[in-house]
Parts: sequence; structure tokens; C-alpha cells
Amino acid sequence: MKKRSIALIIWLMSIALIAVMAMQYYFVRESFRQKSKIFDDAVKASLATVANKLEQQEIYDFAQEQERKNQKQFIENQKAQQQKQLILAKQVEYQERIKKLQVELFDYEQRFNEAERELNSNFMNIPIDNDFFETYIRSKPNPQLLIWLEKIRMPDGSIRTFPRVDAVKQTSVIRARDDSSRYIIPKFLPGDERASSFQWVTLPPKTNNKIISSIIQLEKELVKMNNVNLDNASSLFDSVAVLSGKKSSVVQDAAFGLELTKRPLEQRLNRQIVKQLLVDELAERGINSSFVLQVKTSKNSPLVFQEVHLINNEDFEKINNPIIYKTKLFQGDQGKSPGELGIYFPNKDSIIASNMGYWLFPTILALLGLLIGSFAYTLMIIFRQKKISEMKTDFINNMTHEFKTPVATIMIASESLRDPEISADEKRVSKLANIIYDENVRLGSHIERVLNIARLEKENLKIERVNVHVNTLANAVLESMKLQLEKAGGTLEINLDAKKDIVIGDELHLSNVMYNLVDNAIKYSKEKPEITFRTLNRGKNIVISVSDKGIGMTKDQAEKIFDQFYRIPTGNIHNVKGFGLGLSYVNDIIKRLNGRITVKSEKDKGTQFEVILPLRNS
Repeated sequence: MKKRSIALIIWLMSIALIAVMAMQYYFVRESFRQKSKIFDDAVKASLATVANKLEQQEIYDFAQEQERKNQKQFIENQKAQQQKQLILAKQVEYQERIKKLQVELFDYEQRFNEAERELNSNFMNIPIDNDFFETYIRSKPNPQLLIWLEKIRMPDGSIRTFPRVDAVKQTSVIRARDDSSRYIIPKFLPGDERASSFQWVTLPPKTNNKIISSIIQLEKELVKMNNVNLDNASSLFDSVAVLSGKKSSVVQDAAFGLELTKRPLEQRLNRQIVKQLLVDELAERGINSSFVLQVKTSKNSPLVFQEVHLINNEDFEKINNPIIYKTKLFQGDQGKSPGELGIYFPNKDSIIASNMGYWLFPTILALLGLLIGSFAYTLMIIFRQKKISEMKTDFINNMTHEFKTPVATIMIASESLRDPEISADEKRVSKLANIIYDENVRLGSHIERVLNIARLEKENLKIERVNVHVNTLANAVLESMKLQLEKAGGTLEINLDAKKDIVIGDELHLSNVMYNLVDNAIKYSKEKPEITFRTLNRGKNIVISVSDKGIGMTKDQAEKIFDQFYRIPTGNIHNVKGFGLGLSYVNDIIKRLNGRITVKSEKDKGTQFEVILPLRNS
């Protein structure tokens, strides 16, 4: 593969990876925005509930205080007061039920909105009414619907595509069985404007009509109670009952309201109660976090008081320009609200991120890890294949050179034999014949080596398993290599110290293993080879050691020498012949005989190979 092609692949994969990361960033950002909006709604609902509870509590407390001052009058009118108390209690009970139902309705609608947003973010969908669903989908085993993409020009001039659905054939309408929210999720094939298939999703109703009906009924009951004639009210408690029902127009004792508004705001609030109410309301909505609450009399006025709520004693850091959620306090006062209750979260972003993180961030990290891992693995394979390709090219060049030399020699010798003058000289004919024979043997040896590697790869190389005396076999191999060693001017030290030398193996292939190791020691020696051949026993194994004082190799080269076609680079000098197959063959044969081979080497100091084979069980 060319460098330009590799660079193009890397460039395209990088663009794809960046695009995926950009999409993930957009998805995370939108998810964060949605979670932030849900968080804001929950905090605002909590503040509104706390403000209502504080107002009601003040009314109750003040009423009780006034009643204690007028105990005598209360006793005289006990019967009447009991009836008023029942009315007030029922009013309070109805108000509490209304508040509770409003909170339930708010929470219900928030859950529906979150489910709808999740559906919209994951699928293209078409809302349908329930009559349409009953008529054309539920009652039909194979509904005949037309679902298409409609292009609409927007006010800003842009064209947007919206999915539409309609029945192919109109029929009589079947009324809906319930008020659930239903959506069709179409599937469009690439390039098609009509859907190939669809499915539907059913969500709960958008609002809870049962709760709404209950709220309306309770409000009607409150209106009836507030219209009770108070002309005969004998105590301030009668007026308190009306005020708690939010009907200030019928409050006969105006001094009651004036008395409340005269009190300073800090006296009307208990900071610990306010803090605890906020903690409870936020917890009901799933928010358990540190916050800072503030009470002010107006927007730009100094703080009346401030309370900090910490979770797990975490450090509080003051932040500049925080996002403060606010609500009015005591809105039932005559005139205007005397102050506002505010709250902010120093670590709002981390709260939202933690709510998202338990499912979102592990998913993103896993996907990114998979993509980056696949990217890296692909690049590794590409570079490995490129390297193998280069090594194979080098192998073919070496093979061509190794085959060309004996063929050329044979051709020259053959042409010489055709010369009548040379063919008449028996000595010269014999010499030329010997040359042809030696070169044929050399050529056959090269071919046999390549074929052996091919057989190893195809798993059809026959390996015999007989008793082999390693020392005897080593003597025979080393004897046959003496001439080659003498030609190189080298020395060979032989130490056959193994007392036990019988292994289960193939004599031919084991002799080839020894030949290759000694041959490499000769080839990769600088000048005159100095080779040591040893056998020794180590536990239940026999070790065949071949060491030299040649050019050696680096650690990186030592890790690659058993790869096919790999040859230690010798710069621009090509005096070391071979295909880079010998050690690959040796490694494969030793593994097939349940042994292992190790190498120790230092650059310019020499190399030592150790072949470790298990001894035959005696």
C-alpha cells in the first residue's frame, strides 16, 4: 500500500472520529440543557410551595396568638367558635389538598414532558389523536396508512421537512377508548419520501384529568365556605378563616391584616424553619445538594438573612453572579409583598452532570474508547501489512538473486560442455559436471527451504515422532558443516555435555534446525567465526546452545527475528545471503516438538540461541 493511500485512510478515519465526537458533544449539550430546565422547574416549584407554607403558618400562629389574648371571649362563644374552627380546619384541609394535588399535577406533567422530550430526541415521530388510532390502527390488522415527508417553507425562508400521516381510505370514526398520548414512529429508507414501515408508541395522557377535576371541586367547596355570612362573627378567628381561604374582600376585621404587615420581615420568618422546608421540598423532587438561601426586602436591598446548607460537610465556595431562583413572600399582605425568598446552588452544573453521568458518560467513554481502539488497531494492521509487504518484496529480490546465481553458473558450465575442445578433456568435463551438480544441489536446497515454509503454513508438513539421540545427530550435522566453516576460516568449539540426550522428534527437521542455527552464526560473524555448540541437561529438558561472537543485534531486532522474511539489516552491504525464512522455520519446528527457543544478544558482541526440548520419558 502506498504512503499516499495510508495517509488518505488516516485522514478519512480522523474526520470520522472527529465527526462522532462532535455528535456526542451536541448530544451531551442538549441533554444537559434538558436536565437543567427540569432542575429549574423543580426548584421554582419548591420555592412556591415553601412560600405558601410560610404564609399559612404565619396566619395560624398569629390567629392562635390573638385567640390567647381573647380567651375569655372565646370561652363565651365556644359553641360558635367550634363551628368556625371546623370551617377553618376544613378550609385549611381543602387548601392543603389543593396544594398537594397541584404539586402532583405539576410532577405528573413534568414526567410526561420528560418522556416526550426523550421520545423526540431519539425518534422522528408523528403525534396522532386517539380517534385516528382506534379507527385506522388498533382496529386494522394491516392498517393502510400513507406516511410521507412534507417540505414546508418557514417564515425565515428556510425549507424544513416534517413527517405527515393520513389514512389511504377514509372510514367511519371509532371513538377513542382512553385519553393516552400516541405517536407514530415511521421508518424511511435512504432517499425515500414515503415510509417503508412504522410502529407506534403510547405515553400516558398529557395531563391528569382526575386530579384537575378534584382541584376544581375543592375550589368550588372553598368558594362556598368563603361566601358564608360573617355578620355574626364573634371573634377574630372568624376573619382568620376567611383570610386563609384567600378571600380578603370579606375580612371584617381589617386590623388583622394591618397587624401582620406592621411586623418586620425578619420577625415573620424563622430561618431554620425556612431552611428545613426548602430541604424537604427539594428532596421530594430528587434534589439533594448544597444550596444558599437568601431573604431580601427588595431587589437591590441588603440581605435580611442568609443560610448555607451543606451536604457531607463539603467546602463552600462563593461564586460571582450566581443564578438565583426567587419567589415573593407573603403575597396575601395588603399593598405589596414585603420581601422575596431566593436560593442558588454553587455547584449546579455538577449536580446536573452527576444526574446524567451515571448512564451518559460511561456510554460515551465506552464508545469513544471503542472507536479510538478500532482506529489504532486498524492503523497497526495497516502498518504491519505494509511492513510484511516490504519484507516479501525483499524476500522476492533475495530469492531471485539466490536462484539466479546457481542458474547462471549451470548455464555457463553447460555452454562450456558444448565446446568440442573442452568436451574432449575428461578432467575439465568432470570438473564442470561437479560444478553443475553442486549448483543443482544448492538450487534444490533453496527450493526445499521455501517449500518447507509453505508446508508449515498449510499445516501439511509431515513431522515424524521417533527417538532421536541429540548428541549423535549434532555430531553428524557439525561434521557436514566443517568444510563450510573452514572456508570461512572460523573455529567451532563442541561441548556435548548432556548425559541424557534422547528426545521424541523428527531427525531430518532437527538436523535442519541445528544447520540453520550454525549457518546463521557463520553468516553473521564479522570476520572469522568463533562458534560454540553445546548440549546440556536442565531439569527434564535438554538444551542445545549455539553462540557466536558476531555482529549481534538490538533488542528490537531480537523480537522480530522469528518473523517470516525478516532479516537483520546490514546497511548497504549485501554479503549475507538468505531469504529470512530460516529462523521462522526453526521456531515453528521447535514449537511442533513441544519445545521453545530463546535468544540473547548484544550489538557487536555476539548472539546465543538456546533450543529447549523435553527429554523422552524413561
